[in-house]
Amino acid sequence: MSAADGDPALRGAREARGAPVGDDELEALFAPFLGHAGILIAVSGGPDSTALAILAARWRRAREHGPMLGLLTVDHALRPGSAREAEAVGALADAIGLSHRTLVWRGAKPTTGIQEAARTARYRLLIAEAKARGADALALGHTLDDQAETVLFRLARGSGLAGLAAMRPVSRREGIAVLRPLLAVPKARLVATVRAAGVPFTEDPSNGDIRYARARLRVLAPLLADEGLGAERLAAFARRMARADEALERATDQAGARLVLEPWREGAPVRLGLAGFLELPREIALRLLGRAVDRVGREGPAELAKLEALLERLCAAARNEPPAFRRTLAGAMVTIRRRELCVSPAPERRKRPDSR
Repeated sequence: MSAADGDPALRGAREARGAPVGDDELEALFAPFLGHAGILIAVSGGPDSTALAILAARWRRAREHGPMLGLLTVDHALRPGSAREAEAVGALADAIGLSHRTLVWRGAKPTTGIQEAARTARYRLLIAEAKARGADALALGHTLDDQAETVLFRLARGSGLAGLAAMRPVSRREGIAVLRPLLAVPKARLVATVRAAGVPFTEDPSNGDIRYARARLRVLAPLLADEGLGAERLAAFARRMARADEALERATDQAGARLVLEPWREGAPVRLGLAGFLELPREIALRLLGRAVDRVGREGPAELAKLEALLERLCAAARNEPPAFRRTLAGAMVTIRRRELCVSPAPERRKRPDSR
């Protein structure tokens, strides 16, 4: 008997993984949709997003009032047949009474890191379309299985607590709410839902291509589940990480309010009282330092491992008398001066002379 088989709650959840989503579940699933005026649903034509479209339309038809819903498909133009798959989503939209538009990823495609590049392009296109149409939210069809894969993926890459919280049911990107109403629903239930509705769907062949990390994790999933690391347990781990992350973020807010020496202005340094900073629990100090670096730096979010190394060097230098420290990270310069910790924009990097 595996560890998962010994847990009645997990065993019951696994037995129910293949049941279609019922109408009696829709109000709870789509409660996050309330309060939004317009929601665009990203539908690739795969079973998860197709189920999301079907269920959302069913939920909306049952209500007298609610948000405007529409479907969007991103055609990455990476393989033959992608345009036909987008057209099939358009036919589904007609059948369920929703609008549909296809967004095409145009231009040259990278030869490496194609999945990450496609993901970045997809979000860019979806958010731009939402803003252009006055929609205040996007809905994505991520499932319980996707959440479990994300936890494993981030564990393998050394993510911190915030990363291990994985995907949130509700988040924001560039002022647009991102809703994932099916994040607690197993993929098998969504496949069953689409089949019960008699709606065809497609499968992206890259999902089974073991050249990609997520596909390799899917191969491992049954073995991990037999050892008690099934999707339900990994998703529960992500929820606990999210809860802990929220508490630590609030503690960081409080530390910042106490230690920041003056209100921050665009382009100005962030100045913190050094003595109070050094007394903080190390995790709170790390987060506060990271916020300051991200705020004034010009090179994007600081990598966690580099930020951790910076904090270690800073704390070691602060023990000297007098303390002296000067390092750059992610386009920010971190210095100790006059018993203050100062994070300011780093000088522009000098361009190398043209060797031609």
